Amino acid sequence: MEGTVFTPNMEVAEFQDFAKAMIDYISKYMSSIRDRPVLPKLEPGYLRPLIPESAPEEPESWHNVMEDIERVIMPGVTHWHSPRFHAYFPTACSYPAIVADMLSDAIACIGFTWIASPACTELEVVMMDWLGKMLNLPDDFLACGKKGGGGVIQGTASEATLVALLGAKTRAIRRTKEEHPDWTDLEIASKLVAYCSKQAHSSVERAGLLGSVPFRLLPTDDMYRLQGNTLEEAIKKDKADGLVPFYVVATLGTTSCCSFDLLKEIGPVCKNEEVWLHVDAAYAGSAFICPEYQYLLEGVEYAESFNFNPHKWMLINFDCSAMWLKNPDEVVNAFNVDPLYLKHDHQGAAPDYRHWQIPLGRRFRSLKLWFVLRLYGIKNLQTHIRHQIGLAHQFEAYVNEDEEFELFNEVLMGLVCFRVKGSNELNEQVLNRINKKGKIHMVPSKIKDVFFLRFAVCSRFTNAEDVKYSWSEVKATTQEIKKELAKQ
Repeated sequence: MEGTVFTPNMEVAEFQDFAKAMIDYISKYMSSIRDRPVLPKLEPGYLRPLIPESAPEEPESWHNVMEDIERVIMPGVTHWHSPRFHAYFPTACSYPAIVADMLSDAIACIGFTWIASPACTELEVVMMDWLGKMLNLPDDFLACGKKGGGGVIQGTASEATLVALLGAKTRAIRRTKEEHPDWTDLEIASKLVAYCSKQAHSSVERAGLLGSVPFRLLPTDDMYRLQGNTLEEAIKKDKADGLVPFYVVATLGTTSCCSFDLLKEIGPVCKNEEVWLHVDAAYAGSAFICPEYQYLLEGVEYAESFNFNPHKWMLINFDCSAMWLKNPDEVVNAFNVDPLYLKHDHQGAAPDYRHWQIPLGRRFRSLKLWFVLRLYGIKNLQTHIRHQIGLAHQFEAYVNEDEEFELFNEVLMGLVCFRVKGSNELNEQVLNRINKKGKIHMVPSKIKDVFFLRFAVCSRFTNAEDVKYSWSEVKATTQEIKKELAKQ
């Protein structure tokens, strides 16, 4: 209606009351999360009958919204930060990161260029240098180094893998064109081939689908690691067949069983064959802030790009996926579309991060890094990582001490892969019963037709008693299943 003036339903005073109530709710939720069932016992579609069919015409009270959290939302929440949640890998959460996201949401900038919010860009540049130094990455990856490298916060490791692939693809087409000027870009693209191990995350193969290039899924050794000679043989064969190898993904800490590709062997092969090496350390990368685990990074100096997720294990809430590039221009040139309305007077003096990623817009995510690194400090973050690895070794000891169970793979990080001695079907039954009870939660994996269970230490609240409780659930459920089978 003409002349109608929008009046916000919530001003500062009411926002303060609402926000304080939410902080109280969050604090109570986090402090009592151990008492909630890990998994909801619901069927798909539970939520729709609980809320109206259409949005309200008039504003409601925030008190009503608060009341509906327990009625509508919490019954359908899988509590990832329960100390008895052991599925997938961790997703990090801490109070400093929550507060940082509050500030980010209040500033509400879209930091696609430096001028769009200089602090958003410049804090990210410095935080990525801080983080790179904590991992002892080569100076070539750092903005403060002398060779033009730098870091960027992506949304996920999946995005980082795709960004690196597209940068590598553009470089490979350019270089091949120089050698074969009569070949078209499409002809060259049809010859490109990339490589990873069979244990690489599914997102790596998906990056190939999105980038329109095939991936060779290479076999691993007895410890589920990709070796340098396996990669070298595959590259030489493809070159002999007239193909153009251009991109390799080495995984440090695979999802299935936390194996580590042999980077120190793979790196020299990539250098000799002039192939872009991307390192995916999504989960395990956080452990590299501890000097005793940095030996697993040996060979990273050969990589063109490196990525890990602080939002998995370093107490920084999703999303915060750290990616470094030795030569960011390779990615910038692949993504550079520069319309007049995004130009500014300081182009080139600082990164315009829209050229380093798939989306145009980006949040002020570096605030989370800044808050967490300052309010925890490196020593406390190292203690957190070591504590969780120690809990994994506690569970590992339970497995080793029980003749009914066996380990599937070496325990290096916060993941224990194990199984009940016996058939895959028995292990499936045990896991299904455990998850149906909902007291703890785990997921399985399968390698070379062997089904096994994954026990991941996920919550920062998990302690030794929780690990003991979870083991007792595994043990008791196994005995239940075996007794039932014996009666059949």
